[in-house]
Amino acid sequence: MGTQERRLAVLRAIVSDYVSTREPVGSKMLVERYDLGVSPATIRNDMAALEDAGFIYQPHTSAGRIPTVEGYRLFVDRLAELKPMSAPERHAIERFLSEAVDLDDVIERTVRLLAQLTRHVAVVQYPRFNAARIVRIEIVPLTSARLLVIAITSDGNVTERELTIEPVEEHLLTWVRDYLNDLACGQHLQDVPQVFTGLDQIQDPNKSKLAQSVAAAVEEALKDEEQERIVVAGTANLARFGTDFAGTIGPVLDALEEHVTLLRLFSATTGDVTVSIGDENPHQGLAETAVVSGGYGDGDARAHLAVVGPVRMDYPGAMSTVRALSAYLTHFLHERP
Repeated sequence: MGTQERRLAVLRAIVSDYVSTREPVGSKMLVERYDLGVSPATIRNDMAALEDAGFIYQPHTSAGRIPTVEGYRLFVDRLAELKPMSAPERHAIERFLSEAVDLDDVIERTVRLLAQLTRHVAVVQYPRFNAARIVRIEIVPLTSARLLVIAITSDGNVTERELTIEPVEEHLLTWVRDYLNDLACGQHLQDVPQVFTGLDQIQDPNKSKLAQSVAAAVEEALKDEEQERIVVAGTANLARFGTDFAGTIGPVLDALEEHVTLLRLFSATTGDVTVSIGDENPHQGLAETAVVSGGYGDGDARAHLAVVGPVRMDYPGAMSTVRALSAYLTHFLHERP
């Protein structure tokens, strides 16, 4: 093992030990816990070189060393490979997520599972299905003067709007439902407003008025699909790492509440797993955090997920978990009808 490889091994040992114990790491501890194959004097020399290079530092006199942000960055960049999840872990994830009944359910299960497995804040973005089409429009009478208008799309989403009308006969509701389905089914969502033009030309004024009202409710319901949707879970996990932040966790919580901030994080995601540390994050509130993000899906259904935690993070574990759940979500989207 050459000098550079050995010093990288020392850095890996310091990072691993500090992440686990939150205690500064000394040369004696490294000798006792890790088989580095060299003398304590050599390890001390390597630690001095790492400190001179800015990868570790001594928090106070007579203490051991802890990693700097640059040290974590080098550690992440030099990870040769991620340890795959064990078979029982994979089966547990697959079993839990396979019980999901629709897209909303699988996203909710994923964000909760991501927070539980990493013990950090989990963030999952809904995929945007730019190629989604209308599958079915339903009209359900709630009372004589209130309807529930339901739009079902090819991405599996079901959106609803309530509509207040003047009482009408059931056969009129059936006619309007069938008429709008003939116009809209199979159409891309962005084309729906266009296919609904001309409803005011229907000769029967009662049919025309009801059709226009229901069509407006459908268009309003479909607006939900045009918005970026992000789900966050595990914010309480930040309290476990309160001492890892110089001040309070308030700025982190504020940043997590701004979905624009999260979308900016995702915009920097490249490849299957991306790690941003400290000031590499685009929001000042996340300057004391690390973010491990990944992409899932492909084509028109591309989206992202991430974990947010302190810089003192189990990077290999977080990266493996993000990668595994990204792969599952991609599989789920491919298997959708």
